[in-house]
Amino acid sequence: MSLAAAQWDAFVAAHPRGHLLQTPAWGELKSRFGWSAQIVTVAGPGAAPRAGALVLFRRLPLGASLAYVPRGPLVDWDDAAGAESLLAALDQACRARGAICLKWEPDLPDTPAFRDRIAGLGFRPSPHTVQPQRSLLVDLAGGEAVALARLKQKTRYNLGLARKRGVTARAAGPADFGGFLALMAETGQRDRFGVHAPDYYRQAHALFHAAGRCALILAELNGQLLAGVMVFALGRQAWYFYGASSTRERGRMAPYLAQWEAMQWARAQGALTYDLWGVPDAEEADLEANFEQRRDGLWGVYRFKRGWGGRLIRSVGAWDRVYNPVFYLLYVSYARRRGAALG
Repeated sequence: MSLAAAQWDAFVAAHPRGHLLQTPAWGELKSRFGWSAQIVTVAGPGAAPRAGALVLFRRLPLGASLAYVPRGPLVDWDDAAGAESLLAALDQACRARGAICLKWEPDLPDTPAFRDRIAGLGFRPSPHTVQPQRSLLVDLAGGEAVALARLKQKTRYNLGLARKRGVTARAAGPADFGGFLALMAETGQRDRFGVHAPDYYRQAHALFHAAGRCALILAELNGQLLAGVMVFALGRQAWYFYGASSTRERGRMAPYLAQWEAMQWARAQGALTYDLWGVPDAEEADLEANFEQRRDGLWGVYRFKRGWGGRLIRSVGAWDRVYNPVFYLLYVSYARRRGAALG
């Protein structure tokens, strides 16, 4: 890691809104799968940046590109001069790469104040989000008894059932990836959601595990793999990004033990919150009224995720700063027809 990347990594880890998706390692991961990454900062006192962003670029035809800042930028939103200086630096970087627009998804709550502040910087609400806008955030503070008390009764029961029926869980290494990847493919086909290429998961684990920021937790029965969770941590936060389970031995509730142990790993790393990363973008009353009937989109996982006692949160979403209006309209039309965002 270069000195500049190391300084940025330390800045992200220490920032109150620092996010895993803003780390140099995330940029390196994405750069191996169709993107290029650039860290853009404005200088602060000493060696630390005043503000900055990890920007991902994806090539488009005719020499154009898309620029995307996942869960960033990192800036003091009360520091108007710092935000404007960073935006000027981002504009320069984006125009140098022929970006038709800059899309960012700040790690901010969806409030009128933040929406007005972002709009005041020349951004418009994007028709396409990339990361889930609504999620459940589990409080990790306290010991095991406190954590168990937060669970909904059915989840607490299923967790105990997994243990009673002989399921065990452990942190795994690269040698165990074959089984986990097979589970991912099985789960994607069964539940009809897209999965990454197998090497994506291997690379993600390799890039973050060495720094103590990722663990692969596997739940097994007598050596037979039944469920797996990839959990990530940075500072006081942890995220559940990838999970899979087998159709075999479903009655043993292995996914519950895998998720529980992932939370225990996150707590051991110093995390105080655990982001379950994605539930349907609906109000809580709607979610609770309909989750037993609906299985489309993220509804299929909401029933499992709600049981961990998390707090429903919603981010401010994706916003676009347009540099080339004609190309931007073509991109929006194309993405709308495909029903996809940047991917």
